[in-house]
Amino acid sequence: MYDLAFPHLNIFIEKLSSGFEIFNFHIAFYGIIVAVGMICGFYVATYLAKKSNQNVDNYYDLFILIIVFAIIGARIYYVIFNLDYYSKNIKEIINIRAGGLAVYGGVISCFLVCFIFCKIKKLNFFQVIDTCIAGLTIGQVIGRWGNFFNMEAFGTWTDNIFAMRMKYDLLDKTSVDQKMIDNMLNINNIDYVQAHPTFFYESALNLILFIIILIMFFKLYKFYGQIMATYFIGYGIIRFFVESLRTDSLYIPNTTIRISQIVSLFLIIIGIVMIIYNVIIKYKILKKDI
Repeated sequence: MYDLAFPHLNIFIEKLSSGFEIFNFHIAFYGIIVAVGMICGFYVATYLAKKSNQNVDNYYDLFILIIVFAIIGARIYYVIFNLDYYSKNIKEIINIRAGGLAVYGGVISCFLVCFIFCKIKKLNFFQVIDTCIAGLTIGQVIGRWGNFFNMEAFGTWTDNIFAMRMKYDLLDKTSVDQKMIDNMLNINNIDYVQAHPTFFYESALNLILFIIILIMFFKLYKFYGQIMATYFIGYGIIRFFVESLRTDSLYIPNTTIRISQIVSLFLIIIGIVMIIYNVIIKYKILKKDI
């Protein structure tokens, strides 16, 4: 039998491992994939910096800071909205190899670090963040596949063409909702549940956003902050949609409000305001560049 399958795509994975052992030390695929995403993101950002005649050395310095604080920020964000668990399991706070990094926490940290860095170095924040955004996006495209190996970040029950079928015993039961249980399949005495592969949806949609950002950077770039605004709107829409399907959302304490959807709406509004401000109020400046 199999651990995981995409039955309508005729893909069956007999054994899905979360990592491997080296000298009795577990190396998680989750961490490897996140690291690969960061490296690819750095390569893209430095490539765009070279193409736009910026000092690439600044991006080397910035990348080191971003690696550290993005992970810290992503973990803090996740822990804050899971305080009931981590207040009782303090040692687990630093165990990021098993997952538990919130994308928005990492994104917020990246922006804060970039802002402070630009202030100290006297660089144009919007130019630097625009250069980094494509790298951030491709990092998210790759990083989401870490959820695949952990069998997490999936959505509610579905039987669509992308339906992901998972062995029930391998899942975190807190992420399995009642509809998934009601539609549980028993195959050769093994229980399986099906769900939306929301990690895949987000990765695929982010890839489209990444392509749009590259086209904009090389062909349609009119003002500093344009790429940032585009990312805010694009990723805000993507994450709002994906979050509506997920069963493991982080909620505002004592409410049924998904925190990521609130952040998404906030980003969409900021992005729209930035574009309106630059297109309408600064229209004369833009007109000179066309």
